[in-house]
Amino acid sequence: MAVNDIKKIITISNLFKYLLHLIKSVEARNKFSHYPTFFCPFCSNLAMATGDCNKEFSTDYILLEPEKLNFYELIRILFPGDIEKRKFVDCLEGAESNFERRWIIFISISAQKFLQFVAKPLSWFGSAFETGLNLSSTNGGFGMLLLNCLRGNIQWPDKTSPTFSSFNGHLDKRVELDESIKPGDSKYYAALTMMSSKISYENKAFIKTTVEDEWKMEFLGSFDFWNDYQDKATTQAFILHDKTVDSDTIIVTFRGTETFDADAWCTDFDISWYEIPGVGKIHGGFMKALGLQKNLGWPKEIEQDDSHSPVAYYAIREMLRERLQANDQTKFLVTGHSLGAALAILFPAILALHEETWMLERLRGVYTFGQPRVGDPKFGEFTTEQLKEHNIPYFRFVYGNDLVPRLPYDNKALMFKHFGTCLYYNSFYEGKIVAEEPNKNYFSPLMAIPKTMNAVWELIRSFIIGHSKGKDYTEGWFLRAFRVLGLIVPGVSAHGPQDYVNATRLGSSALFLPHQIPTE
Repeated sequence: MAVNDIKKIITISNLFKYLLHLIKSVEARNKFSHYPTFFCPFCSNLAMATGDCNKEFSTDYILLEPEKLNFYELIRILFPGDIEKRKFVDCLEGAESNFERRWIIFISISAQKFLQFVAKPLSWFGSAFETGLNLSSTNGGFGMLLLNCLRGNIQWPDKTSPTFSSFNGHLDKRVELDESIKPGDSKYYAALTMMSSKISYENKAFIKTTVEDEWKMEFLGSFDFWNDYQDKATTQAFILHDKTVDSDTIIVTFRGTETFDADAWCTDFDISWYEIPGVGKIHGGFMKALGLQKNLGWPKEIEQDDSHSPVAYYAIREMLRERLQANDQTKFLVTGHSLGAALAILFPAILALHEETWMLERLRGVYTFGQPRVGDPKFGEFTTEQLKEHNIPYFRFVYGNDLVPRLPYDNKALMFKHFGTCLYYNSFYEGKIVAEEPNKNYFSPLMAIPKTMNAVWELIRSFIIGHSKGKDYTEGWFLRAFRVLGLIVPGVSAHGPQDYVNATRLGSSALFLPHQIPTE
């Protein structure tokens, strides 16, 4: 027999092995899950070899790849043509391509490309800026800083110390909990989760000190989780255990978008989406941040790769499993602000996808603050049904003209929709339950003047709120300067954590009573 004939036989034999492996894989997956799943081991191996992403787990998708973008392709996207033929757009053939959608893709891909370009300079500037903000406190105040300058003995801040504050930390320096809101109060968890979301922007030592020394709770860890698509650890979360008299609750807090983190901003601007059978279409950037696997999608179990940090969803789920199984009375909450809010509501949706029924039964609630839209109406229906089935309350807080909850757009070009109980607070911190926040899409010409007038009032309020509400609400010079930015771009300063902290403390407790929660 010739050598070439032997090679052909070996090749055919290997192909049959792959096909047999495929059949067994599909049979095994269909046996253990009623949700349709799509995974081809041959295609997955091919994807790994070529560096491409396997999308067999999804029935439909549109993926933006800014690394493949050039100026010619960028301009070309604005003109009619088959969108799937663009080098930086990966989608199924026949995808809808009207001008409005092409324009949104143009904005999204341009923003991501720009952020990738300025990532290092932005990080350097942010580091220097935050160091400058901490110089005064490290040296004992502005006067001592000047004196140390004259002496040539400046004390430089340590970015890993428990006294080093982030940009957001300087906007609102409060770390103590409101003593008037006790465990058992209807808004206790709202106030606690918002403070937890606020300090999630800080370093590990700061969070640990605050949780243990200020709040007298157990600190279970602060983590940097791996993003398989960005090939780096860009998702952060921390976990605490509240063991107060009336509560035995683990709180998982996802960090939001850091001011000077280009990777996090890219996640926000990435309007890629995947459609998961039985679940709906979900924002691709948020799924990637939570732990979507590049060549596997959302398998129920994975083997964590020791060569890099663990993946958020799977690592957090495992930590919760251990804690919840150790005590039948322990429950948990998930929360977050901004990007962290999107991950917080996506987390139980993936638990439902994986049929983690017993864990959903131990989920006490989901509290999100300044949350962007995460998926399409079908995703909203799926998640709402799962939350209702397991009696899980979901509170979505929106303050004033905050622009982030009004993105991505809710229109014909995009399919993103909000769902759940929306607690909307105006600039007087008066709350009400609404189906959708007013002015649901941020860029509305008719709302330009009212939004600017509201921003003027918020700036004025910053000078008087300490007198009207108490010293705990006094705003410093840095926050007032930030509110000036709201005069230029109304809604930017409204997204900061300070107004959400105020809303959970000053707002009415009646909003959290069961009879106040709408059925829809």
